[in-house]
Amino acid sequence: MTASGLRALHHGRAPGDPLVLPGPWDAASARVLAEAGFRALAVPSAGVAASLGYEDGATPADEMFAAVARITRAVSVPVSADIEAGYGLAAGELVERVLAAGAVGCNLEDTVDGVLVDAGRQADRLAAVRAAAGDALFVNARIDTYVTGVPDSVDPVAETLRRARLYVAAGADCLYPIAAPVEVFGPLAGALPGLPLNALAVPDGPGPGRLGELGATRITFGPGLQRRAMAALRGIADGLR
Repeated sequence: MTASGLRALHHGRAPGDPLVLPGPWDAASARVLAEAGFRALAVPSAGVAASLGYEDGATPADEMFAAVARITRAVSVPVSADIEAGYGLAAGELVERVLAAGAVGCNLEDTVDGVLVDAGRQADRLAAVRAAAGDALFVNARIDTYVTGVPDSVDPVAETLRRARLYVAAGADCLYPIAAPVEVFGPLAGALPGLPLNALAVPDGPGPGRLGELGATRITFGPGLQRRAMAALRGIADGLR
């Protein structure tokens, strides 16, 4: 499927029926999820990092793109890839490498080296990626105001909304306020009607259906599935000793 097909999956969804995109970390997990009937997948960088023996954020670009390519070869459903902040690559090269790996979507975050990037500079970055990709890539703009944080003097809701508007104007297809409290999705949906919003589902939080009712259009899990799989394997290993 092309980016246009992935884009279409995000629109026209009823409240409470968001697009659920589980996150494979290798080819085998991708096949399991595709065979389970999911219509698209979202590769988490943290899950891939763990599978390759790296800390989150420390995977070399070549290894990340190679891992994404193995996943896209293993399945026929569209794949979106978390490419962190873009590995320092120029927009054109970044787009080329994402598409060469077979992905039709990507997450691009606004944190670099643990610091929240200036919103205007990130918007320029997103605009450059959009110009390089045209319609060939579904761009999910991650907003890190709740995971990296903002200064005490800054209202995180207001800053999230400010960044959201800038990123949409720059050409983002979807907004991903990662780790934001669920109360943020209502104001975002009201300020940007019709724009897909990505929520992160966590084990102790609301499920996908409830997140959809609160305004989310798309649900992802970060490395959550990989961690649950490793916990299951740990239990199996303990039983074998």
